[in-house]
Amino acid sequence: MDLRLTDKRALVTGSTSGLGEAIARMLAAEGAAVVIHGRDRGRAKAVAEAVRAGGGRADIAVGDLATDAGADAVADAALAGGPVDILVNNAGAYDHLSWSDSAPADWAASYDVNVVSGVRMIRRLVPAMRERRWGRVIQIGGGLALQPMPMQPHYNATLAARHNLAVSLARELKDTGVTSNVVAPGAILVDSVRKLLTDIAPGHGWGESWEEIERAAAREFVPNDIGRLGRPEEIAGAVAYLTGPLADYISGATIRVDGGTIRSVH
Repeated sequence: MDLRLTDKRALVTGSTSGLGEAIARMLAAEGAAVVIHGRDRGRAKAVAEAVRAGGGRADIAVGDLATDAGADAVADAALAGGPVDILVNNAGAYDHLSWSDSAPADWAASYDVNVVSGVRMIRRLVPAMRERRWGRVIQIGGGLALQPMPMQPHYNATLAARHNLAVSLARELKDTGVTSNVVAPGAILVDSVRKLLTDIAPGHGWGESWEEIERAAAREFVPNDIGRLGRPEEIAGAVAYLTGPLADYISGATIRVDGGTIRSVH
């Protein structure tokens, strides 16, 4: 399918690894010019060079989106190559703190990194999209926004905020040609998740091979209807669809890519 992205330019925040990198690579493969963002210039440059080696177009933007100065630097670098038509707010962080371990300062820091960082980029890039009468804003959310667990309460809450702000933004952008949506991954096989599951597997009796561990985790730890973890490319596919003109009629929506983890009709 031609997603009609050849004349579009996309900034994917947090795209030096994991989901963000997969999203940027897929958008580039579909013809979009991409801006690779991260806090480490060397890692951003390596991803951009890999995109170019595959025939894609890529620039880099380096900065810490948890600060206004960092967001200014990222926006300036992204816009230096031309208008940004697509903003994918993927950058964020999480830890494994419990209710008893997560102090108010941890909640505040998590909110700044996972929520306000995206707001900073929306404020810097969306007004120009509105003026051009076309644009896409996509938040990478998650199932924990809808079905939180006891651990990581501060992170669960920030995901819920991402979902909420995306719908509010969709209402704000009514009749502008700019849409706002959420892609909500389930448990996705990135390096950090693989390490976590491998580390805890012995204590759960999940086996020794990765195949055994993944099947057991998808049955007991993150149960879903598919029986495995998702892959970054599967999230990237959902994002890519929402970024193109074929998704003009979708706004304020949450697209779950979670194998059926969330048990809901909504």
